[in-house]
Amino acid sequence: MDRNSRICIVGGGPAGLSLAMYLEKNGFDHYTIFERSGRVGGKAFSPLMKVKNSKGEWEDRTIEMGAVMGCDTYFAVHECEEFGHTSHADGPQMGRRFMNTDGTPIKESKLGLLKKVMKMRKLNHLLATKYKGYDVNGHRGVAQGRYEGPCPSPQMKLAHIEGENPNLKDLSMPFSEFLKLNDCEDAELVWKGPFTSFGYGYFDEIPAAYVLKYLDAFTVKQFLSTGRLWTWKNGTNSIWTGVNSALRHPANLNSEVTAVRRTEDHVYVRVNGGEEQEFDKLVICTPLEMFTSYGDATEQERELFGKIQHKEYFTMAVRTEEEKSPDISYYYFANMTPETRGHLMVFYHRWPDAGAQPLVTFTLRNHEGAEDVPFDEARDTTLSDMAKSGLPVMKTERIDDWYYFPHVSSADYADGWYDKVEALQGERNTYFAGEVMSFGDMEETAEYSRDLVRRFFH
Repeated sequence: MDRNSRICIVGGGPAGLSLAMYLEKNGFDHYTIFERSGRVGGKAFSPLMKVKNSKGEWEDRTIEMGAVMGCDTYFAVHECEEFGHTSHADGPQMGRRFMNTDGTPIKESKLGLLKKVMKMRKLNHLLATKYKGYDVNGHRGVAQGRYEGPCPSPQMKLAHIEGENPNLKDLSMPFSEFLKLNDCEDAELVWKGPFTSFGYGYFDEIPAAYVLKYLDAFTVKQFLSTGRLWTWKNGTNSIWTGVNSALRHPANLNSEVTAVRRTEDHVYVRVNGGEEQEFDKLVICTPLEMFTSYGDATEQERELFGKIQHKEYFTMAVRTEEEKSPDISYYYFANMTPETRGHLMVFYHRWPDAGAQPLVTFTLRNHEGAEDVPFDEARDTTLSDMAKSGLPVMKTERIDDWYYFPHVSSADYADGWYDKVEALQGERNTYFAGEVMSFGDMEETAEYSRDLVRRFFH
């Protein structure tokens, strides 16, 4: 591809910013990023709020309303850190406590814990052997029993691998069925904590591919040992503001793409309803189904993008009575079920060295094939759950209701949805990136952008 190509990037979240960074590194300097909001980073959002420090003084510190953490397999995020001169070395250490809904600690028998550990070891062995290639970034070929892309293992460090493995077709089935097929049902609780509680859905509805590409065997071990997780003192948003500041062409903020017209040779884009701007290539890093509302989507694009689903997930920053303020995050496994959607699953206590501070609650309110819990009802239920746990909320600082985790159903995954979309890459001078093409976290989206540049912009 001509390195003088004029490239329009829609979206200034992790996908769009990392794409621009990798384009620069590959010698493509003529790119423009349009971000409709007034900030970059997407769901990596870390506003300042008042926290009481160890001296009893109030000070401003970042509170995570979206993305929270990383781990040692966040190789693409680390490349973004280096590019933007940020670091996770000084982030607050994470901790957690597993609780009953009445606020008492869960007591698990040694036998029950041993069963889970044994099933986890069995599943890890199966993933490394029977399901070789399961952890490769993206979903190209999986429904046909192939793997192709960067491998995020500690040994491979995003090296490109590819091959055939018919067993990978099993990854299209819901994760609960996948575990049953492999006689590993007791491993479910190990994966549930870092998956369902963070808004990614329930295991009877989400294809195993999403679960295992996000939570591969090594990453799960890191999540079990919270002291090894990455956090950022200035918030996850600092990664992306750093990248944006280091780019030759930072994102244009408050710039909503309102129309796209594609011809055989060029792409014409309107921003905020203004005059058309001419580009040679278009990369969409925002929800693909929204492209149909402003772009000249083809019938095939409309059909494919219309199959995308997402989770209804919101976070709230709340304050409890100072004297009752907890010293660690709480996980409520009893509320991580389809039947208890709309209830409090987790609250995140960010600063272990501080006293009173906002706690961030995580609530998921939809399930495929079931009625959504109305937002107001889920909000009130979450506040009631806090009180039931002995932590009545005195004030709600803010609420962020997210468009969350775009994905496709098990049936559409098995039907080759990803291969059909990947076959469209480059047609009409258009490329697709962002969460749905990999997974809805910072690392997976940045890895996909990195690989998209490797595949097409060279």
